[in-house]
Amino acid sequence: MDKKRDFYKLTEQICRRDPRYKADAYEFVMQALHFTQKKLKKDAHVSGRELAQGARDFAIEEYGPLAKAVLSYWGVKNTSDLGNIVFNMIGHKMLSRTDEDSIADFNDVYDFSAAFDNVLRDCEIYLKE
Repeated sequence: MDKKRDFYKLTEQICRRDPRYKADAYEFVMQALHFTQKKLKKDAHVSGRELAQGARDFAIEEYGPLAKAVLSYWGVKNTSDLGNIVFNMIGHKMLSRTDEDSIADFNDVYDFSAAFDNVLRDCEIYLKE
């Protein structure tokens, strides 16, 4: 079986066990991880804080003013949700962790309202310039 099929099969298993998040949220986290690694010029491990911040930037880049609504639809309403997804993936060996990594690294990294509510206003300002 190829890696992509393995990913989706494992994601389905996780979603059956933990239905808080839609499968799309897991794919988003993987894409956000690659985005963050590229942005930080790291080939491997990023911290929980770095991933949460990268996920914010990736969501805004991908979904613009709809970022918060899209994430919310998938069940992701705060940075702790990102940590839950990451640690679900670690539990299924889809991601790895260091001894220093903790799910608490994702707690309160930023406020979703503060991070996403001004995206539309920022886009409008950019378009007017």
